[in-house]
Amino acid sequence: MSKDSEVDMKDVELNELDPEKQPMTGDGQTVGGEKNGSVKVKVPEEDVTFTGLSKEELMKVAGTPGWVRTRWVLLILFWLGWVGMLAGAIVIIVQAPRCKPIPEMNWWNMGPLYQISDLEAFSNGLAGVENKLDNVNQLKVKGLVLGPIHTVQADKPNTLDLKRIDPTQGSEKDLLAVLEKAHKKGISVVLDLTPNYLGASPWFSDSVLNDVVNDVQAAAKHWLSLGVNGIKISGLASASNALDWSSLQGTVQGNDTEDAKKLLMGVAEGVSVTEVSQLVNGSSADLVLSDLLSTRSKGGERINALDTLHLQQRSLAWGLGAAQRDQLSKRAASQALIRLYQLLLFTMPGTPVFNYGDEIGLQMQGDESPKMVWNIEKEPEEGAAVNETSEAERKEYIAVRKWFKSLSDLRGKERSLLHGDYYSLQSSATSLSFLRLWDQSDRFITAVNWGYAPETLELKLPPTEGVELPESALVKVSTDPELEVDSKVPLDKITVGPGQGVLLHFPYTG
Repeated sequence: MSKDSEVDMKDVELNELDPEKQPMTGDGQTVGGEKNGSVKVKVPEEDVTFTGLSKEELMKVAGTPGWVRTRWVLLILFWLGWVGMLAGAIVIIVQAPRCKPIPEMNWWNMGPLYQISDLEAFSNGLAGVENKLDNVNQLKVKGLVLGPIHTVQADKPNTLDLKRIDPTQGSEKDLLAVLEKAHKKGISVVLDLTPNYLGASPWFSDSVLNDVVNDVQAAAKHWLSLGVNGIKISGLASASNALDWSSLQGTVQGNDTEDAKKLLMGVAEGVSVTEVSQLVNGSSADLVLSDLLSTRSKGGERINALDTLHLQQRSLAWGLGAAQRDQLSKRAASQALIRLYQLLLFTMPGTPVFNYGDEIGLQMQGDESPKMVWNIEKEPEEGAAVNETSEAERKEYIAVRKWFKSLSDLRGKERSLLHGDYYSLQSSATSLSFLRLWDQSDRFITAVNWGYAPETLELKLPPTEGVELPESALVKVSTDPELEVDSKVPLDKITVGPGQGVLLHFPYTG
């Protein structure tokens, strides 16, 4: 080969150097017309795509023995798994404890009733009631019992006008405003239509009983048509013996609708436990309020009333002074006893009924209705002279109201307290205790001692009851400084201080 040929071949080899070995000058050209510094990647012209098996290939594979066996194994595993899950679900359902059906509950069973017997003393008549509904609503009450507010002169049946509101209490327009605002807050309104509420006998006399019952029936029809949710009458034992009692009953209870039951509430005073039970069944009143707690002060007597009547709890109302339209403080001399009786009323089987002011422990002055105290949350102005007695009283009002609200809230949340079963425990002349339980809910024990000396209680049930108590329980709420909240106490021997009460709880264990 000549020297010229060798030079030409070297030129070709240099021109065909790899691009990365080419000098990277700004204005130079690479082989193929590309600028220096750029790389040209050649993509294969043929793209490979996977289209899967054709129908013919699939059918051919599907019929092979290996695939047939695989399909059968997968099918059998699927059905075995499905049957196993079904069997497991059945076992869980069968072994799971059955929930006890909730009893039929009406609005008056769901929370306390709040009586305003003297609207003027409460807050300047019906207009004042409307203005104070926000405050009342904070107490978690389910119903207001207003009045009586109709016109009558004591012991004079010819002056009775059950459809006319006493002008000193307000007007029909004011009542309608109360109804509208209360209903928006979920509070029902009951009117007390006790005819001769200012006189010696609530129904005047036996000679005019039937005529007066007819008057009450006509008035009930009128007020119910305006949106009132029920009526209350005193002297239920007398009224239910009237010839036209069933007509009055039909007028009230016949106004029931699916969304709004109407309440026929009667008061039974000065009757025995047995007579109260008979009135519940015989009068067909929806709710019977008795004075048994007020007229029987011994623990054994009060437990006997509960033992006898607890099965009728959805038709029973309890109060201490409520039957007489008196404040609780008339029968509870101290703020400690007021707390104790609030605890008792909220945890007993039945509907608690309070008079206005009971939520703060308002004290009565003689037989006159006490003026309600408002704005108790308002602190004294800085630098202003402070009456120490008045300031201590204001703080006590706040504390009692807080206690009342906590009990009302607890009762509304706990099924055992709301509609649970009742079992009496130990009682003495000045103390009592009982158990409330419902199905799979927490259980509660109430123990109160209104005496002047400590009481040591042994809380136990006989085996015949079919209910077992644990060895100890936790304190839920307490007025006794020796029984602190959340502390554990033994049930075989618990000491409750004088004038003190405690609510214990323990869980359902299954």
